[in-house]
Amino acid sequence: MKEIYRPIWVSIVGNVLLAVLKLIIGFLYSSIALISDGVHSLSDVITSIIGYVGLKVSSKPPDRDHPFGHSRFEPLVAFLIGEALLIVAYEIGRDAVYRIIEGGTIEINSIMLGVTVLSILSKEAMFRYSVHVGRKLNSQILVADAYHHRSDALSSVAVLVGLGAQKLGFRYGDSLAGLMVAAFLVKVSIGIILENVRYLTGQAPPFEVCERIKELALGVPNVLGVHDLRAHYVGSKLHVELHIEVPPELSLKEAHDVSEEVKRVIESLPEVEVAFVHVDIKGVTE
Repeated sequence: MKEIYRPIWVSIVGNVLLAVLKLIIGFLYSSIALISDGVHSLSDVITSIIGYVGLKVSSKPPDRDHPFGHSRFEPLVAFLIGEALLIVAYEIGRDAVYRIIEGGTIEINSIMLGVTVLSILSKEAMFRYSVHVGRKLNSQILVADAYHHRSDALSSVAVLVGLGAQKLGFRYGDSLAGLMVAAFLVKVSIGIILENVRYLTGQAPPFEVCERIKELALGVPNVLGVHDLRAHYVGSKLHVELHIEVPPELSLKEAHDVSEEVKRVIESLPEVEVAFVHVDIKGVTE
């Protein structure tokens, strides 16, 4: 199995087990916090499956309909994951508010607390693994899925605090924990959505990245100048276009070789997918 798919499968299996456990205990003891946390884990299963499909599609080679490949499908799927998180946050927050209004209370026991602690440890481990592989391979889907795990771990911390507070006599601890889960989800989902809107709309990279590209081009022998540098995101990777100036005494082949070397050094950057280099003769063409 390719490395990029392993975190997704770990996510699917782990979340299924955690969701089943939390939902069973939650329904047995009528805990809205555990039921909400279980639904959160179940939503992670669905989004991880969507993420797996997104990785498969985005890794397809270019074809007639998509001559530059399918990389934009990756931020599109990550964007949809963020939207799904917002829906889950609404459902959890609504149920928590209803519980507070109705004034219902539950009894807290050590089984409920133990399941919550297990969830925190498991989800944090899954987060660290997924975010490590995602950043290593520059995969927005894996990073988005990783922050699903982190939000689940943080929401489980909120559940633990809420259940503990209710056990100590605070009447609405369970319901307030559910609201805290919803708040964590909203924060994470908005972050994922905004990050991937950048990629979907072809936003330019930071100024420092463009300067680095320019420096690399100027470092190639016989490159006298660089102008009209443009770069934008296609998916999570950059497409770069620039003009280089070469000495007028170079032959056509020599000028071509210079442009190919500029293309090679720019495409060696991990964030760059392809570079288009135009050759201008210094003092003759622009």
